[in-house]
Amino acid sequence: MKRNSLTTAVVAGIAGVAGFAGLANAVDLNPDGLGQVLIYPYYTVNNGQDTLFSVVNTDPINGKAVKVRFLEGYNSREVLDFNLYLSPNDVWTASVSQTADAPAGGAAVSTSDQSCTDPNLREHSPQPFRTAAFDGGSGIPADDGPQTIDRTREGYIELISMGDIDPTSELAGLITHVAGVPPGCDSINDAIAAAGVVAPTGGLFGDADIVNVGVGTIFPYTADAVDGFSAVPLYSGGSNLNPSLQDANSVDAVNGVARAFVFTNGGQLVIADYANGIDAVSAVFTVDAIYNEYIVGGATAANTDWIVTFPTKRFYVDKDVYPGNPTSPFFEPFSGGQSNVVVVPSIYDREENTTQAQGDFSPPISTQPNSLPFEVNVISFLTDTAAGDPSGVLGSLLRPNIVPFANTGWLKLDLTSGDLGHTLTGGVTPAGVPVTFNGLPTTGYGAFNVINANAQPGLLANYGGLFRHRASRSCTGADPACS
Repeated sequence: MKRNSLTTAVVAGIAGVAGFAGLANAVDLNPDGLGQVLIYPYYTVNNGQDTLFSVVNTDPINGKAVKVRFLEGYNSREVLDFNLYLSPNDVWTASVSQTADAPAGGAAVSTSDQSCTDPNLREHSPQPFRTAAFDGGSGIPADDGPQTIDRTREGYIELISMGDIDPTSELAGLITHVAGVPPGCDSINDAIAAAGVVAPTGGLFGDADIVNVGVGTIFPYTADAVDGFSAVPLYSGGSNLNPSLQDANSVDAVNGVARAFVFTNGGQLVIADYANGIDAVSAVFTVDAIYNEYIVGGATAANTDWIVTFPTKRFYVDKDVYPGNPTSPFFEPFSGGQSNVVVVPSIYDREENTTQAQGDFSPPISTQPNSLPFEVNVISFLTDTAAGDPSGVLGSLLRPNIVPFANTGWLKLDLTSGDLGHTLTGGVTPAGVPVTFNGLPTTGYGAFNVINANAQPGLLANYGGLFRHRASRSCTGADPACS
């Protein structure tokens, strides 16, 4: 039995003894990679790279209605949204590429896949990303980050299942492939779609590849999968920004609208209810520290970038769009093109040695030291760099830098101690006991690139790898799992 299924069974049994029923519906970060919501922590078109991605519907009976959303990396303002309709056992693929050479160009998404989208993306490929959500052009208040199209060149991707597609519905007949082609994509309208969408059951997984064809590198990764996101259908039209991660809901939550299952260190399960759905999603991503290795310099001209994405940060810091939401677990609202998050880095070489000063970001891009200012941060490990320089591997301009202590080693990024403490409050156990998770909702990977100039006489070779950050979790409160 898969861990997620086993966990659900055990929790349901325990809850049954305690007098709670139906605990299978709760927001959780599925370690097996299947879910209702997929978060792809990074896309980029910098340095001549393309980002290829896919989503797979593993359900052999039910189709899926999915909201596809691209978000830029400064403040997570939407740069393109549309609906995707997956038939049973379907796979949809697309790519994100630059529209023109940097710095003038933005990004665009393209597909040749036959699966239905609304609007029809295949007929409009490449579809350029848009600035309207951050420059005021769509009625959403403009923020004070960059207002030009190059802001769309890097960010992340979010897919939310709005519901399963009833196999007996008219919608199912229109989107289900016949000889490889769905027969009725152009006939889909809001009335037909809304009538065919029922409560979601999950079963989606996703992958992405950051590819540089000219250089010969590829950085593949798997999307984070959030399961138990919704117990009700969340359909909205292809031109509508809903649903969002705020719409998490759980029929079992007795002290709010959404319940989260979170495993702390040692495999201890904490069950927490929240009055706001976004807090339940934040809870399953909240970690008190992340850990990964780095490699730089040497004869192979190695470089390392760390992708550190805060997938729910916008709901707490973008006060123009979400004025009523609290800022915690973050510290300051988005202003002046950034929202600083102070973290505490500790860097070591492979022989346990460290610096006396436990790491520092450079060059300064804010008045606060050790600050991650964006929704998507790409930490570089460069020994000689200036403000405005791109990161060494992915060419990111959303780049804090930490000067490495040695050519090889590892880094701990403490996400709890900065800004007088980062904590996610508001959680209540089913028994009514408050619980607080320490740290910040975080995801991401470490990417490295190695260049071998002497692979064979006259032959240069590029090698790369990408590794998920390891993390620790902790909580405070009377729940025994927090002790």
